[in-house]
Amino acid sequence: MKIRAAVLHEMKLEAPYAISQPLKIEQLELDAPKYGEVLVQIKATGLCHSDLSVINGSRPRVMPMALGHEAAGIVVETGEGVTDLKPGDHVVCSFVPSCGHCLPCQEGRPALCEPGAQSNTAGTLLSGERRLHAGNQEIHHHLGVSGFAEYAVIARNSLVKVDPDVPFEQVALFGCAVMTGVGAVINTARVEAGSTVAVVGLGGVGLSALLGAVVAGARRIVAVDLNPNKLELAKQLGATDVFDSRDPETVQKIRAATNGGVDYAFETAGAVPAMQVAYQITRRGGTTVTTGLPDPSHQFSFPQVTLTAEERTIKGSYVGSCVPSRDIPRYIELFKQGRLPVDRILTGTVSLEELNEGFDRLHKGEASRIVMVL
Repeated sequence: MKIRAAVLHEMKLEAPYAISQPLKIEQLELDAPKYGEVLVQIKATGLCHSDLSVINGSRPRVMPMALGHEAAGIVVETGEGVTDLKPGDHVVCSFVPSCGHCLPCQEGRPALCEPGAQSNTAGTLLSGERRLHAGNQEIHHHLGVSGFAEYAVIARNSLVKVDPDVPFEQVALFGCAVMTGVGAVINTARVEAGSTVAVVGLGGVGLSALLGAVVAGARRIVAVDLNPNKLELAKQLGATDVFDSRDPETVQKIRAATNGGVDYAFETAGAVPAMQVAYQITRRGGTTVTTGLPDPSHQFSFPQVTLTAEERTIKGSYVGSCVPSRDIPRYIELFKQGRLPVDRILTGTVSLEELNEGFDRLHKGEASRIVMVL
C-alpha cells in the first residue's frame, strides 16, 4: 500500500528546521505484514528528543529513515502467527522490541533485549527485514516503529494492547515519555514513600518522572530547569521546590534546602551539565539515575572516591527498566484514576506536515511534549 511518511535523508541540518526541512513528507510503499507483524493505522505520535537527536546527528542512525517512535494507533491487519490482536484493537508502540528468548529478556529486562537492540541499530524490524520502500530504495525503520506516518508495519513484540477509552494523543505518551520517566522512578530507583527526589530537566520524560515521584509518595520533590513556564507547571504537578538551572548557585541552594542533598536525583535532559548537577545534589548514600541519551562522544566525570567514601550509586535507566506489556496498562490505569495526570504534559499538537516546526519548538526547549495527530 502507498502511505505518506516523514523521511530523514540527512542528519545535522541546521535549525531552524522550518527552513532547512530535514523531514520530508514522502509517498512510500509499505509492504503487508509478514509473520509476527501487524499493520497499524497511526493516529498519534509524540515528538521526542530521541527523534531530535537523530535529526541533529547526536544519535547517529542509518539513512534514509522514517522517523517517529512514541506512537499509538489501530490494528488494521495481522500477519501470520499473530493470534492475540485483531483489527480494531487499540495499541501503543514500545520502541524496543523484545524477542523473549535472549538472556536479558529471560531475566525480565526486555528493555535490554539483544536482538531488539541490533535491529534498532540496523534500522530494521525485529525480523531483520524492512517493509518500507521508495521505488527500489529501502527506507529504514526508526526503533521498529516509524510512527511519523499514516500507517506502519510493526513487530507484534513492539505492541501493547490498550483500552480504547483514552484519546490517542494522550495514550501515545505512554509509549516513551511516561514509560521512561515513571519507570525510572518506580522500577529503576524504586523510590520509597517519604524519600526526597530531584528531577533535572523538565521535558516529557522529566515531568513524567516528577509524576512518578508523586505516585511513589516522595515527601519532597525538587524540579530543576531553565524554562520558567516548565517550573510553574512542575509546581502544579506536585513539585515542592523549583530551581532555575541558569542560577550559578543552584547546586548550593538545593543542597542547603534539602539538608545536604536528595535521596534520589534523576537526570532526564541528556546533557552532561545536567548530569553533573544531578550528581552534585545527591546526598551521601543517595542514588543518581540518568535516563538521558547524550551524544556518544560526551563524557561525564566525577570524583571516584565519592562512590566509596559516600556510598553513592549511579544508575542508567533505559525505557524506565519497564516490561511494557505489564507497565503500560498499569500506568494507564493510574492515569484513568487521576493519579498520573500525564495529559498535563501535552503542550500541543501538530500535523504530519508541521513536524519540522514542531521540532523547532522542542529544540528551543519551549515544549514538554508535542504530539502529531492524524
